[in-house]
Amino acid sequence: MTIHLPQGPYEPRTTPLDLGRGGSPLASRTVFSAAHVVADPYADISPDSPAAVDWDATLAFRRHLWSHGLGVAEAMDTAQRGMGLDWAGAAELIRRSAAEAKSVGGRIACGVGTDQLTGPATLAEVRAAYEEQLALVEESGAQAILMASRALAAAAKGPEDYLETYAHLLRQASEPVVLHWLGPMFDPALDGYWGSSDLDTATATFLKVIAEHPDKVDGIKISLLDAEREIDVRRRLPGGVRCYTGDDFNYPELIAGDDQGFSHALLGIFDPLGPLAAHAVRVLDTGDTQGFRDLLDPTVELSRHLFQAPTRFYKTGVVFLAWLAGHQDHFTMVGGLQSARSLPHLAKAYELADRLGLFPDPELAESRMRALLAVNGGTR
Repeated sequence: MTIHLPQGPYEPRTTPLDLGRGGSPLASRTVFSAAHVVADPYADISPDSPAAVDWDATLAFRRHLWSHGLGVAEAMDTAQRGMGLDWAGAAELIRRSAAEAKSVGGRIACGVGTDQLTGPATLAEVRAAYEEQLALVEESGAQAILMASRALAAAAKGPEDYLETYAHLLRQASEPVVLHWLGPMFDPALDGYWGSSDLDTATATFLKVIAEHPDKVDGIKISLLDAEREIDVRRRLPGGVRCYTGDDFNYPELIAGDDQGFSHALLGIFDPLGPLAAHAVRVLDTGDTQGFRDLLDPTVELSRHLFQAPTRFYKTGVVFLAWLAGHQDHFTMVGGLQSARSLPHLAKAYELADRLGLFPDPELAESRMRALLAVNGGTR
């Protein structure tokens, strides 16, 4: 039955894409999905209150990702770090998710940042904040992801401050970490990270950190939406250091790779694409690169739509699709971020996801889309 979306009439699918469940462990690539948090819609809070999280639904979504063989990248940008989820909430999320991962045998890595700092900070205070979070993540038994820090970006005077800060942290880490370079399209406060707004200069500093501590760096995650730069950096990494793509615009080609290497994955778009992404990597495990691309290339249009500028609000579309897919019972986000995208944007996300067959129950997704249209004034 036709649904009248803001962009025009659309005939929804009646059957989902048949991918099966689970399967053999992913072999040729290490793949993490950066997972969203589920808000508690019945919490009586204000926009200034700490986040109210529905822990049961949040952990259930992580079990969903693990059941398909994906790793979970926890307490990252997709979980609304600094956009609704404060450090106290992130710390609780890390503890609970790490315990859940241990109980089900799931792989987990967790974000380490400095978001407990609420105002201007010295470099010493930045290091101490990083150390506090690193200790919690390591105590939980999870791998650490050293995230880019707004406080460090504000306090650092140049590349040397980044080199000294990261050298100190890497000496503190008990196990190899993932270094995360998050671009200003995801967080404007990170402009000029690594001591320069010139990307070539910043890249040189980033690579110097890795070259001086290769034994403490498991890999890097680059989120700059620049495939050529990622490939260039990937080819310059020391042996044994992985590149985890964070490029939600060009991930199929970067994961597929070329005759000089490939990227692993740590992606926010693999939150809604989880089962399909895992299936595609299993196809790649057989050596069928074209089959892998045939599965993932059609998803890029949806990803580019969700991550369109202002990119930092992609989380709204991710949670919206989780609601339509039945992974949660409401479209409410911590910090009220459900209001960050327009109705036409969400309607287009529904159409693109439905065309891909991403919804396990297309009728449920259609019903919820109709309800959203109705509550926003109906259709024209």
